[in-house]
Amino acid sequence: MTHVGTHRLKIGCLALLGLSVLIGCSKDDEFTPEQKLCVAQIYARYDPSLMEECVDACKKCKGGNTVTCTTSCKLRGAK
Repeated sequence: MTHVGTHRLKIGCLALLGLSVLIGCSKDDEFTPEQKLCVAQIYARYDPSLMEECVDACKKCKGGNTVTCTTSCKLRGAK
């Protein structure tokens, strides 16, 4: 492989890595349809930015525990 070919391969790998990071950090759908129904039954106006509501919905509708739900909510920006 030539020097130019090696350089292009490195650039391609770095671009693919960067794209993977961006996709991995994008906000995915927080709840499945079934979980959304569960949240709607608990909160008429669910606000995921409120830590108490976020953790409560996570525990009751996703089956999480206090530690994992608190961490998840913090990562999603709840305060």
